[in-house]
Amino acid sequence: MQSTSVRIEKWSLSSRIFHWVSIILLIVTWGLFVLYENSESDSYLALHKAFGLSLLCWTIARIINRLRTKNPPSVVMPKWQEVSSRLVHLALYLLLIAMPIAGLLMTVYDGHSVSFFGLFDIPVFVTPDQAKSHFFKSLHTGVIWSSIIALTVVHILAAFYHQLVQKDKIINRML
Repeated sequence: MQSTSVRIEKWSLSSRIFHWVSIILLIVTWGLFVLYENSESDSYLALHKAFGLSLLCWTIARIINRLRTKNPPSVVMPKWQEVSSRLVHLALYLLLIAMPIAGLLMTVYDGHSVSFFGLFDIPVFVTPDQAKSHFFKSLHTGVIWSSIIALTVVHILAAFYHQLVQKDKIINRML
């Protein structure tokens, strides 16, 4: 189903901004953790947590925007691709909510508050419990992070498949 003269309607400007800023926040949050691992400076870890909370708030705002903004017409594709696309997007949204929540729970169960850029602290609101902290650490760093990476790769490969093989200019919708 190749076409060279496909007219593509873009996502709204707000949707495009939410998409690209989400990517930037995710990369910055991940980068801060890499810096922390290589230097063990608590300031990198504190920023990692603050940016993680920012990503949580941004994702919630992004979902609200998505529900309130008119979607452009769907690109014509086989039903299985359309369903797969919707499932991958839904899973990514859920993971971008679950990731910072698991990180927050890991931290508070470890008995530590979380500072939001020094503006305010989220206090320890649970009874510290190392077993629960380890569970949420495994969830945060293993299951959820691996799932985000895998689904992001699927998302990018699908976009390039549509752009380069199907030639339906799907990437242009988000630029």
